[in-house]
Order: sequence, then structure tokens, then C-alpha cells
Amino acid sequence: MKKSILMIIPNFGLGGAQRVFHDHSVELQKQYDVTEAVFNLDEPNLYPSGNPLENMEVPGGNNAKQKAVNFIQRIIRLKAIKRRLHTDVCISHLEGADYVNLLSKSCEKIILLIHGSKTHDRNINGVVGWLRKKVLMPLLYRRADRIVTVSRDIIPEMVEDFGVDPHKLVVINNSFDVAQVRAQSLEPVDDAMQAIYATAPVLITSGRLAIQKNQAPLLDIFATLLARQPAKLVFIGDGELRTDLVKHARALGLRVYEAWNNDSLTPDYDIYFIGLQANPFKYIRPATLFVFPSAWEGFPLALGEAMTCGIPVVTTDCPTGPREMLAPISSTPFQPIRAMERGKYGILMPMLTETVTLTADKQVWVDTLDQLLSNAVEREQLGKAAQQRSDDFSHARTFERWAQVIDAVLAE
Repeated sequence: MKKSILMIIPNFGLGGAQRVFHDHSVELQKQYDVTEAVFNLDEPNLYPSGNPLENMEVPGGNNAKQKAVNFIQRIIRLKAIKRRLHTDVCISHLEGADYVNLLSKSCEKIILLIHGSKTHDRNINGVVGWLRKKVLMPLLYRRADRIVTVSRDIIPEMVEDFGVDPHKLVVINNSFDVAQVRAQSLEPVDDAMQAIYATAPVLITSGRLAIQKNQAPLLDIFATLLARQPAKLVFIGDGELRTDLVKHARALGLRVYEAWNNDSLTPDYDIYFIGLQANPFKYIRPATLFVFPSAWEGFPLALGEAMTCGIPVVTTDCPTGPREMLAPISSTPFQPIRAMERGKYGILMPMLTETVTLTADKQVWVDTLDQLLSNAVEREQLGKAAQQRSDDFSHARTFERWAQVIDAVLAE
């Protein structure tokens, strides 16, 4: 008889964690009886797995008192679900689900999946951020039976900043459906988009338009680069910073295409905001370079999928993930890098978050992109290396490790 796995996430909608949640649900179902649980369905389930779903129907709350009441309600309801399903292991995705999972613990085993850096997450701020970092995580996380992190560099955070027993920590990188991504990348873009690719080298980036992805400095870099040679910059994705980024691009004198305005798609623009795409990979594969300016990450899906498409990648050496993906045998530097670094599988670059060094760091980006756009041989080598590395991120390898962790926890 298969063991019962309950997977919990605070909400659905669009996001890397939600995509990972879907992949885990689908892959783990091959070996276990998997049921999903969510706090509420305020956001649509964009990545349905087909597995049974338990909706707790508890909203977040509009004030502190209501949030506290609803938090307790979530614990009570999850505890009842675990009891009814005879759950053997409950795996939580994202911090809010972690707390509810741990506080509803009975006889089942608890596994937390940490999707990204907590120490460097600038969204964890203020009084509530202090409470989360200094009280809730240190107090509760140590109660888990296992904590899986998606990147090796999250392990020191868990030990040093949150007091987790190192023996409870395991690294399992995110994975991708490598064959499917490559197949989808071969689909052609439409004629209008092909005309844009034929006009000039294309830099492309993919991700939510949000503070974490730090796209604003990329616009500054591109504007300077454009003074040296022709190029186009394509953004795949949408988010809360859409208006700010468009305004910033126009302030730099760049011509901006906005898909959501139903603009006519022509080669006359410098910047293309093409929005969310059902198949982003067909836009990534024919581009010249994939650029990734994130301020912090976990083990970024967008970067791994670009590597899978066989395109050379240029990324900030941000915490956490990119160095592990592009230069896996290198050590994490004690200080942020200030120069371009050629990893075995791609280019690591200075972060674009330090005010004191930002001008110099952006210049490093401009010089590096300029050099790469002028060197087709190096781009081809980097693209082949990136695609080779992406084979290490297959579902088969990742979920073999997950099965080992789950079975080991069950045996304890």
C-alpha cells in the first residue's frame, strides 16, 4: 500500500513555487498517494496536477486580529485533514504553509521545502519581518523532521541564522522537464516576432516584474549598450512593477512595445514587454543572450529553463542558485564579485543592488554584453555548455533523491 503524502501551499496563481508544487505533485504521485491542500482558492490553479485537492477555505484576513483568527483556523483545519487522510508525510511549500504544517503536527512526519533565500529576501522586512526571522523561523523550523533546500547556499542560512540542526538539512535542486522544454523551444515564433529577431541581436529575460527580479538596472545597462551597437531587449512576464519599468524605459529614451496595450508588433521598438506566454521557450531559444539580473533567488526555474534551451546565459551572482548552476565546483565568495566571472556553464556577473558600486557594476555588464554580442564562437560554446549542464536538472534525478528523503524520514 502506498504511503499517504499531503502537500500544502498557501495559494495557487502564478509563481515559481506554484510550478514546483505542481511538478512535485505529479512526480511524487508515481510512488505515493498524493493529496494537495491550499489555504483558499482566491488565486486560480494555473498548474493543475489532477491529484485530489483539499481547499481549507480560510482567507488571509484584512487586519491583525482577523489574520490571527484565520491562522488558528488554518491549523485546526489542516490537522483535521491530516487525521482524515491518515497522512504519513506532510510536505509544505512556502513559509506560511510551513508554520501551519508544523503547528498542526501529530504523528505524521514533517518536511519543509525552502524555495529561496530567507536571509537575503528584501520582502521580509519591518516589524513583521523581524518577527519572522528572529522568532518564528528559529522557534518552529527546528521542529521539522527534514528541511529540503533548493540550493546548497541556503544551508548555511538555516544553520547560522535560524538554528536548524544540520543533520535535518538536505539539498535537492529544482528540476525541469528537460525534454518538454527543448521540444517546446523548437516551435516557431510568429512572423512579426521573427522579423524582430532578424533585425538585431536579441537579449531576453524571463520572470515576474517584481523587486526580486531587479529589472530596472538592466534597462540602464541596455540603454548604454545601445549606444555601442544595435540590439533588442525582450521581457517575458508580468507583475506589479510593470508600470514603473515601462516609465523608466521611456525616461531613458527607449522605444517601448507593450503587449497589454495591443501595440502593433514591429521591429521599430528597442524594448519589448511581451507579457506572459504559454510557451516562453520558443522566444528564448532563438535569442542571442539570456540575461538575468535578480537580486536574490532560490534555484531559479527561468535560468535553468534558458540553459535547457541551449542559449548562453549571463546572470548576477546573487544568493542563491546561479553560482551553483553555472560554476558548481566553485566556492561561494565571501564578498560580492565586482568583475565578470566565466563559469564552466555560463557568465556570472556583479549584482546590481549596491548603491556605492552600482555605476561600476553596470559598466561591467555593458562591457561584457558588448563583448559577447561581438563573439559568436564564444556564445555558441556557452550555449552548448549551458544545455549540457541542464541535463543534471532532470525530474528523474531530482525525484529519485526526493524518494530517498521521504523513505528515510518514514523509517525513523
